[in-house]
Amino acid sequence: MLPTYELAHIVRQYGDHFIANKQPLGYHKKVLNAISICRTAQLGGHVDACDKCSHTRISYNSCRNRHCPKCQSTEREKWIIARKEDLLPVAYYHVVFTIPEQLNPHCLQHPKAMYNILFEAAKETLFAFAADKKHLGASMGFIALLHTWGQNLSLHPHLHCIVPVFKNKFMHKYRQWLHENNMQITNKLRQLLYQKNWVIYLKQPFGGPDQVVEYLGRYSHKIAISNHRLKSIADGSITFSYKDYKDGSKTKMMTLEADEFLRRFCMHILPPRFMKISHYGFLSNRGKQKLKIHLMTKGKIPAAPIKLNYKQVCKQLLKFDVDECPVCKKGRMITLLNFSANAPPSIEIIKEIKRQIVHN
Repeated sequence: MLPTYELAHIVRQYGDHFIANKQPLGYHKKVLNAISICRTAQLGGHVDACDKCSHTRISYNSCRNRHCPKCQSTEREKWIIARKEDLLPVAYYHVVFTIPEQLNPHCLQHPKAMYNILFEAAKETLFAFAADKKHLGASMGFIALLHTWGQNLSLHPHLHCIVPVFKNKFMHKYRQWLHENNMQITNKLRQLLYQKNWVIYLKQPFGGPDQVVEYLGRYSHKIAISNHRLKSIADGSITFSYKDYKDGSKTKMMTLEADEFLRRFCMHILPPRFMKISHYGFLSNRGKQKLKIHLMTKGKIPAAPIKLNYKQVCKQLLKFDVDECPVCKKGRMITLLNFSANAPPSIEIIKEIKRQIVHN
């Protein structure tokens, strides 16, 4: 079921006012523009017609921006397929690394540096834990997925992938980064961060390897808010649903002024080319050969990579046949012509091509 409201509607209606009044960063504006023109004539598209009933459909191209809620479904499914190829028949745990909200100002002003520190601290923590003979005494591999938001669009940086040494690892790297950039940390904040009980989350093993990938797959291409959570766009305000985890995960409604809604959304736009998913150890690209050995020792023969195009993903995994005629349900949609950006197709050309199809 298609959502009633879309993030694109909000950007088109209130984006200019937000940009003029709040002056977001340049790459924030580029993302907002991509979302606003996604699947519109501004990106070009193609015309399809049914080979049975001659029903005609105009489809516009997607923006493919990783922050666009309409462009993630097929990419998510492709990611899940690729990760399943690397699964070992062993128990998997879901670990979440998070940092105190007192560091949010630095995350807003220096997102790339702070999120890199978070990734590195998590990596070194897990590697140190795994290498310790008191625990595993082994090398390991893991996948880390960065999320920056809470349900109400507040800033809440965390990695889906805490062990006791995590706090020290992060604080060491954080203070080193401050020193390298001639920045200071107050004694009050330093004491607060070291004394604070950093949140640790470790979930029990999943029922099987497939479940952990399916579960993490739901996180892999998530954005700060989905279109289905948008409930109202009216009178300069946006109402959306959210889960209040402090109140038994009850679903509640929140209403924000459009400028504030877009400001919160922009907090979760990652810097250009920043990788929000990282693979470490034998799950990294350099560790693929080691992974194959692990798979074979567990009796699993590595299969050839499965590569599906978006139509195959839609049909096999999302249970939606892109080429099936939505009207007669019997014919196949055939592409008649492609058109470039800002050049919607001529109705007369479409009619002529349809007449030729019927005649043939």
